Amino acid sequence: MKRLYLIRHAKSSWEDITLDDFERPLNKRGLKDAPFMGQILNNKKLIIDIIISSSAIRAKETIKLINNQLTPPLNIIYDENIYETTLDILEDVIKSIDNKYESIFLCGHNPSLNMFVEKYIQMGDNIPTCGIVGIQFEIDTWNTINPKKAKKIFFEYPKLYR
Repeated sequence: MKRLYLIRHAKSSWEDITLDDFERPLNKRGLKDAPFMGQILNNKKLIIDIIISSSAIRAKETIKLINNQLTPPLNIIYDENIYETTLDILEDVIKSIDNKYESIFLCGHNPSLNMFVEKYIQMGDNIPTCGIVGIQFEIDTWNTINPKKAKKIFFEYPKLYR
């Protein structure tokens, strides 16, 4: 069995319009929501092997703030293929995960995260900023993910707690 927890980056800032999209940092709400969601994840006492994250600044900041709340903090791998990706490329990233890892946090962006959850668990909801969707796959190897073997574990996001 494999578990994948998709994390959409926290709310980013549009304050500096000279910044390239890739370079945009988190805004005040994002800086507050990410550690809060890290506490939610830590309280769930999930056993996670590794974090894979987009290398965009807002994703890096999000996952570092979440990771700071985990006990113990996890290793993070940054993958540029997760930024501005298609569903096909996101699936390729997931299918290429080393099978020694059973449980993964993957921090990325919409619309690809939404497309993934729609295809695999027909969730139908938008993943808001700093939203987290847990998916369990009844498989032994990552390269065999498919919708028939996928089941939603949970869907958490900051507004559930406001």
